[in-house]
Amino acid sequence: MRRIILDTNAYTALMSGSQPIAEKLNKAEVVIFPSIVVGELLDGFLGGTRNEQNREILHRFREKPRTITISVTPDTAEWFAHIKQQLKKKGTPIPMNDIWIASCCMEHGAALLTMDKHFQEIDGLMLA
Repeated sequence: MRRIILDTNAYTALMSGSQPIAEKLNKAEVVIFPSIVVGELLDGFLGGTRNEQNREILHRFREKPRTITISVTPDTAEWFAHIKQQLKKKGTPIPMNDIWIASCCMEHGAALLTMDKHFQEIDGLMLA
C-alpha cells in the first residue's frame, strides 16, 4: 500500500467513471489532495453548470477515512524552488500549479496519480 496524491485530471477521470484510476485508488493506503488541486477543481466547478453538485461530490469524497487534504508548507516551497530550477536547467518547463503539486508529492513521499505526461520530466517524482 502507498500514499497517492490525486491530480486534478485524475479526479475528473475518476468522476467520469475511469476504472483504471479507481483501481489504483483502491490500492492506496492514503489518498492525498493538495490544496492546489482543490483550488483547481473549485475553479472548474465555478466555470461549469453544476457547481453545487460538484462541490457536494467533492466534499463527500474528501470526507472518506483514507482521504486527507494538505496545505502548502515552507518545506513544500523548498521543493518547489528545487523542482523549478531543475526543470529550467533541463529546458522543460511545466505549468506552475503542477510544480506545486509535484512539490507536495516530494514532501510527503507520495506517488502522483495523473494523466499528464510532463510530470515525467521531474527527477525523483514517483508516478502511480
